[in-house]
Amino acid sequence: MSNAVANGVAGAGGGIIAQIITYPLQTVNTRQQTERITKNKRPPSSAHTLVQILQVIKTEGWGGLYSGLKPSLLGTAASQGVYYYFYQVFKNKAEVIAAVRKIKGSGDGTVGMFSWLLVAALAGSLNVLLTNPIWVLVTRMQTHTQAQRKILEGKREALLADASESSLGGSNLEDKLAELDSMKPQPYGTLHAVCEVYSEAGITGFWKGIIPTLIMVCNPSIQFMIYESSLKHLRANRSSNKQGLQNVSALEVFLLGALAKLGATVSTYPLLVVKSRLQAKQEIGGNVSLRYSGTLDAIIKMMRYEGLAGFYKGMSTKIVQSVFAASVLFMVKEEILKAYMGLADKRRKVISNMIK
Repeated sequence: MSNAVANGVAGAGGGIIAQIITYPLQTVNTRQQTERITKNKRPPSSAHTLVQILQVIKTEGWGGLYSGLKPSLLGTAASQGVYYYFYQVFKNKAEVIAAVRKIKGSGDGTVGMFSWLLVAALAGSLNVLLTNPIWVLVTRMQTHTQAQRKILEGKREALLADASESSLGGSNLEDKLAELDSMKPQPYGTLHAVCEVYSEAGITGFWKGIIPTLIMVCNPSIQFMIYESSLKHLRANRSSNKQGLQNVSALEVFLLGALAKLGATVSTYPLLVVKSRLQAKQEIGGNVSLRYSGTLDAIIKMMRYEGLAGFYKGMSTKIVQSVFAASVLFMVKEEILKAYMGLADKRRKVISNMIK
């Protein structure tokens, strides 16, 4: 097995474990990002993460926090596998180029920051183009209940408005309102989400939000630049101190991963909100300000109706979720790679002894 394939498998394994652990936070964060609140309205108490988690459990059960988990795990495995495979392929090429430059006397043989950014950006772009349809479905499934609630609220407001302008009232109005209140979101599985996306926008609907998502490849680029640079500095520092311990521990990898993801998340979060808004169901109420025809339209309407704060909704939740998930991912990935390298060494020794 090549080191690129090994990194792809390890990345997929680490991503799946991290996703399972942090998925409830991800579900709540996606709902926070797609909640439309205008500048002159106060956000509801459900905007607080813990309160919203408890509300989801109360109204939807534990399953509500894990809505869309199956396609999400598939997306995570595919995304992390694709990303880490191509990341390692491009990283190997970058290291070869750096070594050649050193021989020619134009470098120290190490990969620079710009090269790390380019490597991560290329791997991230390929990952986005191949796996974006999966994340469109995941976003739909995570926000389905929220979208249905908004639609029912719109119908309720329209019914009350009609009642005030007509003779509808009394028990007739109360019956209709009670009927609306008794309605619950219909079961919403992966196939339903696929059909809905296709009926709304055809095959191109599965690549909604692709522009901000492609721009967001700078997120893992920044993340890996910080991570690789910090790891390189840590190992170089130990080597210069002659500690003889250049292997980094799982805890140190966890902390380096957290630092890297924190920096990347804070700098690119507004793009993530725009992406989630575009991928979520657009039929939320009858207000045109809540519907987006594209990336630029979403940015303009968010700025106009929600202000700058709209681009940072749920950021505290995202920081906790993404930093913890990235830390777990890096730690598990490195441990899987260590185990693989150990098995590979043992296999080589066994083969060498058999030849002798």
